[in-house]
Amino acid sequence: MENFLSVAMGAGIGLIGVVFGSWFAARRQDHIWLREQKLKAGAGFNTAVVLLIDYLRETQLSDDGAGGNELADRMQEARSALYLLCADDTVELADALARRVWKSRPSEGRGDRRAEHQQTLDLLRRFTHQLRREIAAT
Repeated sequence: MENFLSVAMGAGIGLIGVVFGSWFAARRQDHIWLREQKLKAGAGFNTAVVLLIDYLRETQLSDDGAGGNELADRMQEARSALYLLCADDTVELADALARRVWKSRPSEGRGDRRAEHQQTLDLLRRFTHQLRREIAAT
């Protein structure tokens, strides 16, 4: 009887170890997946925003045809992923950046529009730093 009890306790402890190890590994995989998805969405958003900013500095979105609209669609798709994956602070910065990009106009060498462009780039930097902090915390 005493022998049976020690075998049962050893098996129970081993089973608890397996369950805990499986739970820990699954949780780790979830964190890795979430981190990769945030990185992918953030990189897609940043790329689309930079390309769209450069494009809009030269022309208005409605003047182009497919090129600018495709960039806008890419930005919106990445922004939707950020909504699903990221914290409120990051999403708010992405929203502010998207609104500022939509307001962009061709610069035509005007000083006030160059200042507006610089403010957009500053907001893009703030968003990138916030996203980096969030990804590092994941």
